Amino acid sequence: MTAVEWNQRAAAAQAAVVERHLRPVWGIPGTRLGVPAYPATRPDSLLLSWNYWWQAHLLDTAVDAYVRDGAPSTRKLVHRIARGHRLRNLLRVTNSYYDDMAWMALALERAQRRGVNAARRLRVLNDRLYDAWVPEAGGGITWRTTGLFLNAPANGPAGIFQARMGRFERAEQTADWIHRRLRDDATGLINDGVDGDYEHPESGKIHVEKYSYNQGVTIGLDTELSSDLAPRHAARAARLIGAVLDGMTDGGVITGGGGGDGGLFNGILVRYLALAAVQLRGGPGTADARDAAAEIVYASAEAAWRGSRELDGRVLFSADWSRDARIPTSDGAAAYFTGGTVRGSEIPERDLSVQVGGWMAMEAAAALARS
Repeated sequence: MTAVEWNQRAAAAQAAVVERHLRPVWGIPGTRLGVPAYPATRPDSLLLSWNYWWQAHLLDTAVDAYVRDGAPSTRKLVHRIARGHRLRNLLRVTNSYYDDMAWMALALERAQRRGVNAARRLRVLNDRLYDAWVPEAGGGITWRTTGLFLNAPANGPAGIFQARMGRFERAEQTADWIHRRLRDDATGLINDGVDGDYEHPESGKIHVEKYSYNQGVTIGLDTELSSDLAPRHAARAARLIGAVLDGMTDGGVITGGGGGDGGLFNGILVRYLALAAVQLRGGPGTADARDAAAEIVYASAEAAWRGSRELDGRVLFSADWSRDARIPTSDGAAAYFTGGTVRGSEIPERDLSVQVGGWMAMEAAAALARS
């Protein structure tokens, strides 16, 4: 596949998400957000229900698209999503989940580089995420603003953001914490999280689920910190890329999938594998790790494209890149929020998260091909 062809696929994915899912927030001009489902329920179509962190990834992927095409219409889309998010969140940028805030911080930081005025929001998020560190529990930040569950989906993106904001010491602390507390020695993969314990900071119940996006953010954080002067980060990223290739792919294609929050997991892994394929540096084995990361990106994006279907003249991605997409209908259960997470629709291809995840994979492959 050439860069031109990957660009065309990314553009097709963008058009599909924009046409099927994006709407003004409550009819207000100059705003856009993604309707959580297609076909939409009545509350979804009015954006009465929404998912803060899905919209953060929508914004981040729209930035990918603007980097790809440089079109004024795509720049306008980035600005409209950023404004829509702020309006729908009632003029605030924070919420009750540190992982949500970290994802939004990453998206806004990239959007600001493309002209979005996000300085105040970034200051708020930067301070909030920095102050969330809990040394009394051995470090790390918690998943929610209450409780003491410390997990990779909060710490990984927060660490990447701290590195991009120049807070390298905290980013280093975060990377070291993830590998010390969450790495599974048997598989080399990153566990989901740990229940913190103030009395015994280095103990606590480990949640051993190994989600693809946890691997992605850890690879992304070590990639941000990698250099010839800090080869341990490149070495850790290389080992984790190898563990992903061995334990989470089939023929180079990332396995598994689903709807709800899980619809974004594989796309996030592909995003940061593409970053590693371009930026990872320092230490032995780095070139081989970059090649392995690129192999997974291309194989997974190709599988996602092959498994897609056409709906209303636009591409529709499967929730599982190893099988063909199913056409969603308004029948059956839609995605719903429970216990701090969103469970997928009965036909998961209905979910915005699944379609943004597919779009993210196309943009990652296109960016890698252009590099």
